[in-house]
Amino acid sequence: MAETATAKRSEPAPGKRRFMTETRRSRLTAYTFISPFFLLFAIFGLYPIVFTIYLSFFKWDALGPMQYVGFRNYELVTGDPTFWIAFGNTLLMALMGTVPQLIVALFVAVMLHSALNKFKNTFRILYFMPNITSIVAVTLVFSTMFGNNGMVNWMLNSFGMESVPFNSGWWGVKIAISTMVMWRWMGYNAIIFLSGLQSIPTDIYEAAKIDGASRRQQLIYITLPLLRPFILFVTLVSTIGALQLFTEPYVFLGQSGTGSTRQEGVTMVTYLYNEAFKNGFFGTAAATAVLLFIATIIFSVLNMMLSSRMGGETGRGKA
Repeated sequence: MAETATAKRSEPAPGKRRFMTETRRSRLTAYTFISPFFLLFAIFGLYPIVFTIYLSFFKWDALGPMQYVGFRNYELVTGDPTFWIAFGNTLLMALMGTVPQLIVALFVAVMLHSALNKFKNTFRILYFMPNITSIVAVTLVFSTMFGNNGMVNWMLNSFGMESVPFNSGWWGVKIAISTMVMWRWMGYNAIIFLSGLQSIPTDIYEAAKIDGASRRQQLIYITLPLLRPFILFVTLVSTIGALQLFTEPYVFLGQSGTGSTRQEGVTMVTYLYNEAFKNGFFGTAAATAVLLFIATIIFSVLNMMLSSRMGGETGRGKA
């Protein structure tokens, strides 16, 4: 009887529960392991975004006190013709560098997937190598190639064509910068497309061959529809990266002696950089960053809507 009474006294009351249960302890351990990511993201990701939005409503030169001006910074930015030139240049170079890049990357991925079985890994490394190369080093090399007396103009002259002012002409600068972007990111996108191709079951292609489908029909009706998630991902990443174009035009125009403020090569990010660190207008620079952020969201949503619509039309066509 004494042992039974002792056991009853040691058990917790029915209305009282232990605070640290096994489930709560497991959750606390999991949150502890993942907390460094959220802590670093809050410091280096979330805080700069919130502070940039806050700063866009103030006039500040990074030294004196901040002065609230409301939406005046947005009015100054949207009323500046250089801003709209930078916006147009960004969209144009994004289009010139992204669309050919994705087409060539898909073609290279198909070639690596269907042929060159013996040296496939070697070619993967060679195509991916530009992505891990320093952007500044790549830009310096391309600056030499696209110079007035560079290799590209020498090749054009050898075919009887006139030299192109790649470092000062309106279209020449855009062609040179778009070529750099295309060369740098084509291999990265090709590797992603290749991983998507390898995830497609081979039974589908074998059944299509038995039914008499040609390679072109297999590409259009099998490969492209099943690659739609990978195409969406690559398009989104490429679009976001193109809207944030900075290093290539900044270094290229600086090397050519024309400077990064020339209108034929200025982009949204170079415009933002000049406003903040050359003119000392951190408020208008923050407003430019917010507008760029909104534009990035809009183009990303449009890409997703277009891809979803294309996927729905493909599904209805199959049905």
